[in-house]
Amino acid sequence: MSRRDELLKEMGLSPVWRLRSADAVPEQVQEQVHEQVQGRKATNIQEMGWAQLKAKVAGCTDCKLRAGCQQTVFGVGDEHADWLLVGEAPGSEEDRLGEPFVGQAGKLLDNMLAAVSLSRGRNVYIANVLKCRPPGNRNPEPEEVAQCLPHLLRQIGLIRPKLILAMGRFASQALLGTDATIASLRGKVHQYAGVPLIVTYHPAYLLRNLPDKAKAWADLRFAVRTLSGR
Repeated sequence: MSRRDELLKEMGLSPVWRLRSADAVPEQVQEQVHEQVQGRKATNIQEMGWAQLKAKVAGCTDCKLRAGCQQTVFGVGDEHADWLLVGEAPGSEEDRLGEPFVGQAGKLLDNMLAAVSLSRGRNVYIANVLKCRPPGNRNPEPEEVAQCLPHLLRQIGLIRPKLILAMGRFASQALLGTDATIASLRGKVHQYAGVPLIVTYHPAYLLRNLPDKAKAWADLRFAVRTLSGR
């Protein structure tokens, strides 16, 4: 069965018509069919409850990342939290332990949360855009983000947080649909589906750029003020 036939069958378009062997399916038509299939998958994900979503992520093979990682990293914390913290992708320790933001970056994040009377799992949920570790901790590729983002969006829909803290360039750009820099996005209250969204640096970045810790602390205090309405 050709790729075209597989896509059409997945869309429920039957009987499947066949072109003469001399004909070719225009690339634009292939792209349109692919987009419709992807949209249908995303719609199905947005109808899932927690158990279905966790099972979907655990068994996901939508992109090539799953074949190269130890396990998926779904997310952790209070499923009714006011605070949703979103990072980029699991690293080696996250891949080994199955939990986001562990290791030195996780310790830094925990310390920052403690400074504003928050803690992992108590009114806080932590997740990543990608649920699988990219090889060598490389940056996520656009196709990988496109395939995995619906999982995060469903987590947001289930949690219904009062504030989202997007940590790092990929989390910020994916949720806001922009290619703007962190510097230009910081210090403003953005919106995702009516939820206030604050942009800040990723903790792993802060470990490499110590002077920017003060900026991240300012972002966190800004988020606290935003949530409290001050």
